[in-house]
Amino acid sequence: MGNAYEIYALRYATMSPRTPQMNYLQPDPHETTAQDLDYFVWLIRGGGRDILVDTGFNAEEAQARGRKLTLNPVDALARFGVDAEAIKDVIVTHLHYDHAGNLDRFPKARFHLQDREMSYATGRCMCMGTLRHPFSVEHVTLMVRHVFNERVTFHNGDGEVAPGVTLHRVGGHSDGLQVVRVETARGPVVLASDASHYYGNMHRRSPFPIIYNVGDMFDGWDIAHRLAGHPDRVIPGHDPVVTEIYPRASDKVDAWSLHLAPSRSFVK
Repeated sequence: MGNAYEIYALRYATMSPRTPQMNYLQPDPHETTAQDLDYFVWLIRGGGRDILVDTGFNAEEAQARGRKLTLNPVDALARFGVDAEAIKDVIVTHLHYDHAGNLDRFPKARFHLQDREMSYATGRCMCMGTLRHPFSVEHVTLMVRHVFNERVTFHNGDGEVAPGVTLHRVGGHSDGLQVVRVETARGPVVLASDASHYYGNMHRRSPFPIIYNVGDMFDGWDIAHRLAGHPDRVIPGHDPVVTEIYPRASDKVDAWSLHLAPSRSFVK
């Protein structure tokens, strides 16, 4: 394969405990407990470059939202041997607080974002508290500053960051949410981000409750599976199962190798 990348999931925080109502729009009435929520950023490595997918949140945002931050994602990258100042491309799947913090920590990066996400995060929907809640005005404002400093590349639907690394708008959770398709030695892997927080969201066809467009979310699962070509190559954005089925990639930081085959298959 001409462009075979490595992909690493770096966990920087976990939210626990949770209830089924927090994880599924239509929870199973027989379930009384629910999985924790893990927070990740993803590193794509290959062709002599590192591409970061999402930037997580920092200690100030964790305190404001009552989250426990294990390690700032920038520090997690450093422990993994990656200097934030050396990152040239950052893909922002969407502008929610846990995916678009630390935007000031990558001084040489170009940020890749969907047109619709910027419009959504700065438009009339932000007058509505429920839709506005997952966003941080500081993060959105900083992204606007990056736009004015000509550091943002906008994509309209499908786009390419590098040969073998492509972006695809799916919406649903947020209007401009994009998934990332990456060519690896085991075939194309799709980083679904919040198109599906858990494997269960897409497999049960039950959305995560934070949602902008239900129809787009259902379509987004189909798009992700079509892009990956196999259910085992779609990676949800917050599922701790990822840490159980993929090989650990470091003894210095919580990191897992997504370009390697999982120990469990989701093929029925």
